[in-house]
Amino acid sequence: MSVKILGGITAPKGFKASGVHCGIRKNKNKLDLALLVSDVPCATAAVYTQNKVQGAPILVTKTHIADGYSQAMLCNSGNANTCNPNGVELAKTCCELAAQATGLKPNDFVIASTGVIGMPLPIEPFVTGIPLAVDMLSNKGGNFAAEAIMTTDTRRKDFALEFKLGGVLCRMGVMTKGSGMINPNMATMLTFITTDVAISPQMLDQALKAEVKETLNQICVDGDTSTNDMAVVMANGLAGNPYIAENNADYATFCTILHKICVWASREIAGDGEGATKLLQCSVHHAPSKAVALSVAKSIISSDLFKSAMFGEDANWGRALCAIGYAEGDFSIKNVSLTLKSEKGEVLVCQNAMYHPYSEEFASEILSEREIEILVDMHDGDYYAQAWGCDLTYEYVKINGDYRS
Repeated sequence: MSVKILGGITAPKGFKASGVHCGIRKNKNKLDLALLVSDVPCATAAVYTQNKVQGAPILVTKTHIADGYSQAMLCNSGNANTCNPNGVELAKTCCELAAQATGLKPNDFVIASTGVIGMPLPIEPFVTGIPLAVDMLSNKGGNFAAEAIMTTDTRRKDFALEFKLGGVLCRMGVMTKGSGMINPNMATMLTFITTDVAISPQMLDQALKAEVKETLNQICVDGDTSTNDMAVVMANGLAGNPYIAENNADYATFCTILHKICVWASREIAGDGEGATKLLQCSVHHAPSKAVALSVAKSIISSDLFKSAMFGEDANWGRALCAIGYAEGDFSIKNVSLTLKSEKGEVLVCQNAMYHPYSEEFASEILSEREIEILVDMHDGDYYAQAWGCDLTYEYVKINGDYRS
């Protein structure tokens, strides 16, 4: 049982955050530097992009949290600090500046960057911006931090839940960003999760690595895996729940809440894809294995042809079946059925991998909604999975045709 609450990443006890404009982005009305600080050290787990080209902040963060702990996070938008000759040195210097301003140690910091790849990033904005961000730290500053990590996102993305572990009230919050270059592999763009749950770094790491396979890796906007993908969970233990150090009932509850948080983040990112007009949610039922279910769902929402059909409100289900056919895994398609669903209703368009009579007019009406569900039943097992994507529109090309300007 969980309840939605306000506050985002500062909803859990002991977390303060801020978001400021430090000068990385030309538009002075856009915040571009986020800071998050916990009152006490946090058990910390992270997953990172599997792209061979990786942003300098990832390399620094890996070193800083190698012992399983951190206490703060610094993130800039507007520049990815990727493929910069002095990128690692700059990221380390930023952590040193933040440490001086907060009284913490440089290796207490998770550091992240997002924005244009391959552009020089000067240190000057951080020199002035970090002290300002420290001055602005607040237990109500989560919204500003969530705004500061945005790039082409059309809205900030933050969320929090309240729940109980061992009879103790606990909280978990998230802020995330991502709109383009979205095809995660072990992480998703930038996702920062905070919680006041007392849990060991080992169990936190286990929970996050299991969860990204079910949610954060199951989204796709355009098929491009970012160089800076990172998902981080920080747990400071200030709720005072019984310490989670093994796979028990409290751990199972924790994983359930983490799943809810990550489903929310996945839907937000997919639905706010660059130029998107529709959120696509694909659910695969009765697959022969979990791996096949995940693969089939991801394949459908990653198909540019199917995404284009959804933009045109065209029930071209053959494109979805085609995507199922080239999904990885050993399975049969002979019993596959496919249903399109929205608030307007649902229509079975394919049965036993063949055409099923339906009204094109009604199908088009179903696809006119903002959120579309693609329901696949493989009739070949007991496994289930989901994936999230968006339609492919003219606006996507327009956004990415002049992204650097």
